[in-house]
Amino acid sequence: MAKRKVQDESEEQPTRLGEFGSAIMQIAEEKGIPKNVVIETIEAALAAAYKKDYGKRGQRIRAEFNEVGGETKFFLIKDVIDETLREFVEGGDEEIEDADVSDESEDEEKLPRYNPERDILLDEAKKIKKGAKIGDVIEIELEPQHEYGRVAAQTAKQVIIQRIREAERDSMFQEYKGKEGEVVSGTVQRIEGRNTYIDLGKSVGVLFPQEQVQGEMLRMGQRVKVYLYKVESDPKGPGITLSRTHPEMVKKLFELEVPEIFAGTVKLKSIAREAGSRTKIAVMSDEEGIDPIGSCVGQKGTRVQAVIEELGGEKIDIIEWSEKPEKYIAAAISPAKVFKVEINADKKEAKVTVPEDQLSLAIGKRGQNVRLAAKLTGWKIDVIGVVQKNTEEIQNDTEIVEESVVAEEVVEVKEEKPVAKKAKKAAKKK
Repeated sequence: MAKRKVQDESEEQPTRLGEFGSAIMQIAEEKGIPKNVVIETIEAALAAAYKKDYGKRGQRIRAEFNEVGGETKFFLIKDVIDETLREFVEGGDEEIEDADVSDESEDEEKLPRYNPERDILLDEAKKIKKGAKIGDVIEIELEPQHEYGRVAAQTAKQVIIQRIREAERDSMFQEYKGKEGEVVSGTVQRIEGRNTYIDLGKSVGVLFPQEQVQGEMLRMGQRVKVYLYKVESDPKGPGITLSRTHPEMVKKLFELEVPEIFAGTVKLKSIAREAGSRTKIAVMSDEEGIDPIGSCVGQKGTRVQAVIEELGGEKIDIIEWSEKPEKYIAAAISPAKVFKVEINADKKEAKVTVPEDQLSLAIGKRGQNVRLAAKLTGWKIDVIGVVQKNTEEIQNDTEIVEESVVAEEVVEVKEEKPVAKKAKKAAKKK
């Protein structure tokens, strides 16, 4: 019977150790922290418990935990010094500790007090470790202990909780810091006042009022895409500021929907946005045979429509970028037709001439269209309307304006006729 009992115990031992190792792995996976950080946390907790019950106040104790066998070794750490590095005083530990406290308020140039719990003289160090020299660290192995009191156990628990939280916080901060400037998906967790909190999976970000689209109503449990605007270190966890109004969000959404932009064959040169209302983007391509506007719009407008739906119906104007300021500015004023663009390169000002009936369209509601065009191009733009009878005079100076696409909730691409043909028709009617 005795032999059978011993055999059973030997069979159970590997199972226990396997369970202990799997517990460490589980903590590491659940908290998203490296396995070695969990082991370091356990070692710190064991060292704190050992010092509480079996150590002294001034000692530095290190624990070495064997995750395979489950055994723990303890070491007393001391610095190797000589008489020139410390000030020696007579008296016990209490006098030394008092001297250390009072020394803080005295002249900083004084040598620190010799502490036998932390320091070891060179001669004594050489007896423990041959070849020891000043500045080395000596580790003296201590007698292992297996029984600890309630206070020591509580100390170990607090160390583990604190270290795990710190490691988890640092891990999340590094993860989301690497995603700063990207669009991520989340779920609306709660709404407190005017702030909306989005659950991103491992952490929670906040949408402040100024980063929310005016008039957009988010509901609990709704799945939304948000722009990771800023990630900051915070005692309670990574402080993640999200945005739904940032212009870069439009760019990232187009990268997700348009493979040509993601691959770099189509470049998004500039963005001007008034969140919730309208956005203008300028695109271009260096490769022949690729239509940058058509790539962004997609077949039957599917690509741009996906972006519009994600932005809650926000209108999007897609124009082709040009090196020539006249062409670029004329395209930026779309959907209005442009007769002529006069520029002042020194002041970076432009005067845009449009038909009288197109003036309100060029300016836009509350000046929105021309304001976005100015933001997009970086030029100050003045729009002037011209009556129909002056069309023939203006058409001689007309610049060729490339066609642009206006993407609204239902995308329609209409072929536009040259301005000169319109002028001739008007002249024939008269």
